[in-house]
Amino acid sequence: MTPDEPDDKLARALHDAVSRIEPRDALAEIRSRTRPRSDAKVETMSNRTWPLVLLGAAATAAVIGVVAFVGGFGGDDDPDPDPAASSSQAAEPTPSEPASPSEPESSSATVGPEPGGAVPLYFIGDTERGGPRLYREFQAGDLSLETALDLLSDGPTDPDYRTAWQKGSFDGVEDDGDVISVRFADDSLNTPLPGMSEAEAQAAVQQVVYTVQAVAQRRAPVQFMINDGPAQTVYGVNTAEPITNAPILEALSHMSITDPEQGTTVSGTLELSGVANSFEASSGWELRQGDKVVKKGVWMAEGWMEDKLFPFAESIKLDGVAPGDYTIWATTDDPTGGTEGVGAMTDSKDITIQ
Repeated sequence: MTPDEPDDKLARALHDAVSRIEPRDALAEIRSRTRPRSDAKVETMSNRTWPLVLLGAAATAAVIGVVAFVGGFGGDDDPDPDPAASSSQAAEPTPSEPASPSEPESSSATVGPEPGGAVPLYFIGDTERGGPRLYREFQAGDLSLETALDLLSDGPTDPDYRTAWQKGSFDGVEDDGDVISVRFADDSLNTPLPGMSEAEAQAAVQQVVYTVQAVAQRRAPVQFMINDGPAQTVYGVNTAEPITNAPILEALSHMSITDPEQGTTVSGTLELSGVANSFEASSGWELRQGDKVVKKGVWMAEGWMEDKLFPFAESIKLDGVAPGDYTIWATTDDPTGGTEGVGAMTDSKDITIQ
């Protein structure tokens, strides 16, 4: 990997305390960095649907948790229990086990703006059969709600993702400790955009909900506002009452790569990490150059039988791999062979190997 600035690495590790309420992948234990956007060569969306035959591996069954969240995607009423603290994150203000969808113990936990931080954002991406899903991406900026919404409307670094929000969509944001209020300047976003499906509209609303919750570090409901009153609808979605986050496995992609980031340059070893939820915790990866698969393999995540995403990490030796531009591609397993359920979900990043 290219060398990181020490301050960026420290900020990235500390600010991953947002994992208390969002999927995380033990960023303090991997080489993490916050990079500006790049114009690196990118792959097409069709790469997300390429099949991969996975070698199955049994995983120890975990107790099935109950999710507490309601919203556009549906949900239950009982909260998921808070996980045990992780020793690797003992220095963080709100330590937690990786990939927890739970609320923090203190509902008043907040984080103020800090320059040089890593802002967790959620963008929309397509899946094979699961419809539009949210993918997490970190971008550089102050860890504040205002910055997060600005970056959300700027759009993603990864060209496989997209945002439903244009510059100027948001007119302010406030957090009173109970509800996060996101304000629009007018009612121009009440109705769906041309060609916007109901599923895309729901994903757009959840894109904001998941992002501001990650920055606020708690599962606070989000009230969309126009001037001084609630927005009755946003993109046709009923938002008259505060919106809570949809269940993780209904709203997020089941595969999300955190490291490497889009446009990263690596040498020697490729450290692949992220979060996933796959059948029997088994997932697969391929290193591709164009249509050619240069290397491939499988790995086991830390679990799968709960309504959350589990961390994974894999070190890929690059011995014998010629310098050049490549794509690292990862997928969940689909034991039905494409006949049932949401199918395999994938993620990919374009990298340069030197």
